[in-house]
Amino acid sequence: MFKLTSLNLNGIRSATSKGVAAWIDQIRPDCICVQEIKAQSADMQGRFEELAGLDGHFHFAQKKGYSGVGIYTRHEPSDVIVGYGSAEFDAEGRYVELRFDRPGRRLSIISAYFPSGSSGEDRQQAKYRFLDEFHPHLMRLKAEREFILCGDINIAHQQIDLKNWRSNQKNSGFLPEERAWMTRLLGADAGGGLVDVYRRLQPDTTDTCYTWWSNRGQAYANNVGWRLDYHLATPQLAQLARAEAIYKGEKFSDHAPITIDYDFTL
Repeated sequence: MFKLTSLNLNGIRSATSKGVAAWIDQIRPDCICVQEIKAQSADMQGRFEELAGLDGHFHFAQKKGYSGVGIYTRHEPSDVIVGYGSAEFDAEGRYVELRFDRPGRRLSIISAYFPSGSSGEDRQQAKYRFLDEFHPHLMRLKAEREFILCGDINIAHQQIDLKNWRSNQKNSGFLPEERAWMTRLLGADAGGGLVDVYRRLQPDTTDTCYTWWSNRGQAYANNVGWRLDYHLATPQLAQLARAEAIYKGEKFSDHAPITIDYDFTL
């Protein structure tokens, strides 16, 4: 089995102070995709290049204390792709891709952090620009290789993906345009075709599916959550998904880690 975890750390220093490394060592994923590292290369040196015995590969934001993604892996990649070629968003540290190619197989694991539009209209427009760029990138990738993208997508796709969907229909993360983008990405036609792996395994869950809770009020205590963290896979790999787990036994950040077991090995 190939065990793959995704977790928005909301700061690697904060998450490690809350015991995330010990938890990773306990569950022993093959790879863990992380988002919102909120650190630069110099901050990582001698501290976070490895985590629980896994080697890290990163894409840092130019802005200090902002964004940043990484993949920690047990397996040596054949190639590392940092950024997806965006003039605007590669400066924000939102994409790292590890390739595990061998004769007869082209396979990528991707960690991505989609922009949030919740801070205002400027960032919502930036989010739309990102989505407009990112969809064709994923389609080009899908045409040439199998992949699993893990990340904080910052979109709850369906009504069952958040607690208070009625009151959030005009809020970033559940806007009609964002949801339509996800529907297109997951559609069966040539312009989509990716699979929401969690929903393939758990098509109907509601309260147990959430991966993010606001820090306001008692959102976590009352499980007023959103499902923002995904595994998005090409159909062939999605068919190999066997089991999923959203871990809520400890709180490493405002997101919960989601782990999926796939019936293949690197």
